[in-house]
Amino acid sequence: MTGNTRIVVFDWGGVILRICRTWDEGCGRAGLPVREGSLTEDFLASRQRIARQYETGSLDCVGFCDAISHAMNGLYSPDELRRVHDAWLIEEYPGIAELIEQLGAHDTVTTGMLSNTNHHHWSQQLRPDEGGTSRFPAARMLEHRHASHLLGVAKPDQTIFHRFEAETGFRGSEILFFDDLPANVDAARACGWQAEEIDHEGDTASQIAQHLSRRGIV
Repeated sequence: MTGNTRIVVFDWGGVILRICRTWDEGCGRAGLPVREGSLTEDFLASRQRIARQYETGSLDCVGFCDAISHAMNGLYSPDELRRVHDAWLIEEYPGIAELIEQLGAHDTVTTGMLSNTNHHHWSQQLRPDEGGTSRFPAARMLEHRHASHLLGVAKPDQTIFHRFEAETGFRGSEILFFDDLPANVDAARACGWQAEEIDHEGDTASQIAQHLSRRGIV
């Protein structure tokens, strides 16, 4: 049976939404070449550092693209980096919207999302009247949606899990969480959450459904 589970929480990218995973993939989807030198460890570290500032709300989209361009010594212009950024989100995984809808009809559990993301990407799951585009509507079906750029901290920092608890009123033991990154799953478990790793390369909806079935939730 559902046991102690009162809320099922999803990561967004890699669980609900297929996203680019590498710089060369992002460039390809944006129609840009992978320029010589752009895959060095130094540039990768710089992009990760600036991305963390962006996803915790310290930078806006313009500042993010400008900072990446500067860190890469102008190898890509801010406008080109915006194209990569726009192309990063790809599509919702098949069956995920139907699964969320099924959970939404459940009378003993509710749903939520905890995502490392940024304002520009976040807006793509909001309705137009909320300032969004409704491009990826499945996430909008979730009841309690929280993100790193709004909470000011990102996974796997355990602070974000405690802030989610404070915002929603659920205790860690009452939360079942799905994420595609092992570090995030480990951090959630360290906070007392029930957490399961999802393979982003597979059928995410089917994997989630199996975990829910074993717990008697669906």
